[in-house]
Amino acid sequence: MAESIPVIQRKIDSATDLKSVVRTMKAMAAANISQYEQAVLALDDYYMTLELALTATLKQQTTQQHRYQRQKTPQFIGVIVLGSDQGLVGQFNDQLAEFTNSALAKINGKKRIWAVGERIRPLLTGDSLQFGQTFALPDSIHAISPFISAMLSEIQTLQETGALEHVYLFNNTPIANARYRCQMQPLLPLDKQWQQQLATKPWPGRCLPQLLNDPSLTVAKLQSEFLFISLFRACAHSLASENASRLLGMQRAEKNIDELQTELKQHFHHLRQSGIDNELFDLIGGFEALHTERN
Repeated sequence: MAESIPVIQRKIDSATDLKSVVRTMKAMAAANISQYEQAVLALDDYYMTLELALTATLKQQTTQQHRYQRQKTPQFIGVIVLGSDQGLVGQFNDQLAEFTNSALAKINGKKRIWAVGERIRPLLTGDSLQFGQTFALPDSIHAISPFISAMLSEIQTLQETGALEHVYLFNNTPIANARYRCQMQPLLPLDKQWQQQLATKPWPGRCLPQLLNDPSLTVAKLQSEFLFISLFRACAHSLASENASRLLGMQRAEKNIDELQTELKQHFHHLRQSGIDNELFDLIGGFEALHTERN
């Protein structure tokens, strides 16, 4: 059944309203991406300061010491996966879950999974997986710090009991052109080669720093801060990637709406022109019939 002109006009109006909503969501996603990128940049100075503190501390350590002495083989490997619970993010969770499952299949041992976000958890499959607490996904910059504190508290508790040694972090990170990629980052133990490089790194000033406290305790605290920064960056990158995925989705939706509007307007003009032509034919036919009767 052919659609009437009023029906086509209502569809055009609905498409116009939907396009306005899509543009608003695009603007919000772009603003959020900028917010999270600025948050990461703001950590750079703090990271440099932390690296200098580690350099000064490690220089005064004659032997690399660890805060937690393991009395037995760790029970499992810790895995943190930063997913998304928001809508309109395309394949954000699916791609990350596929990447995580593939990477974990190559790592031997039992794994304890901390899923960040309810939607990513059912997608994580494989052998020797044990799910721990599911954390709520931070939805703003201010919500990241409380989440990291809770996560580090659980990790440190397991470290103290000797149940945990290695921790891996999986998340999406933004790349050029509002896109993102999956990445895996080992969090624990801290890379020994990197620590050795810090210990031999020249001090930038003339006066060497003096450490008054126990170096091993100071290193443990600085390492905790390093973990905090690493998790904060990963969260900010994940949230930026989520909004990048949403931005791409809105761009595709806007393109589809533009194509639909063009098609509807062409159909509308065709129907209107057909209606005008039919009315003209009726007038001409009526005029010719009247002229024939008079003759």
